[in-house]
Amino acid sequence: MNWFDALILGTVQGLTEFLPVSSSGHLEIGHTLLTQGAETTSVELAQQHVTFAIIVHAATVLATLVVFFYEIMRLLRGTFATPRWNEEKNYMMKIGVSMIPVFVVGMFFKDQVLGFFGNGLLLVGICLLITALLLVFSEWVQKHRKSSGHDVRYVDALVIGLAQACAVLPGLSRSGATIATGLLCGVRKEVVAQFSFLMVLIPIMGEAMLDTWKIYSGPEKLDIGLFPAIVGFIAAFIAGCFACRFMIEIVRRQRLTWFALYCAIVGTVAIISEFC
Repeated sequence: MNWFDALILGTVQGLTEFLPVSSSGHLEIGHTLLTQGAETTSVELAQQHVTFAIIVHAATVLATLVVFFYEIMRLLRGTFATPRWNEEKNYMMKIGVSMIPVFVVGMFFKDQVLGFFGNGLLLVGICLLITALLLVFSEWVQKHRKSSGHDVRYVDALVIGLAQACAVLPGLSRSGATIATGLLCGVRKEVVAQFSFLMVLIPIMGEAMLDTWKIYSGPEKLDIGLFPAIVGFIAAFIAGCFACRFMIEIVRRQRLTWFALYCAIVGTVAIISEFC
């Protein structure tokens, strides 16, 4: 992987991690396009793919920490500064509940999930179409709901967590699935995007640290080059900061239809290209 490929893929990851268009699906498409005709073996390409994904995911975690810095600090102070049960502890507990489904998937079905990657664009295209349908349906329900909605409840947190667990499939947008599911559950649009982004921090950080430890403690250390890694990290971080702030405003204004159209177009192209 050269620095230009890393710049493109890092930017794609940073944008699509927060926009409801599937970062994993776009990384899969990007790797497929950029590695066509490459002399590197498929095993080496797969290893580079995994290593680069860890790096850019760490960058998007950092972007989330920067965008929500004051909110995160408020939650941490409220959680640990006093032994009394309060709003901050309640919110953190809901985030914990939301992580249960993805924890189960990561612990018991990780190998099966990894098997979905690197197998062409058919699954990516199908999942992008599912993402498009989910976005359209959730926006339609939100527009026709009489009440303004409610804050995240424990049952909402669990259901949103189930959506996040399903979004491990390439092409099924994590942010799109969780935000749309939250809207369908009746959660107020002002809070659903923030909860969606905060709930993924611990799972992604834990996964990144675990995978990094496995890579660099194993018999073979994977290396995509220091400069491409730095370029990819910076590109993903900058694009992630922009996309995170942009997505919060989009959800507030209920403008998910355009992302649904984009997912439908890209998904259709991906499916057609698989058979051509």
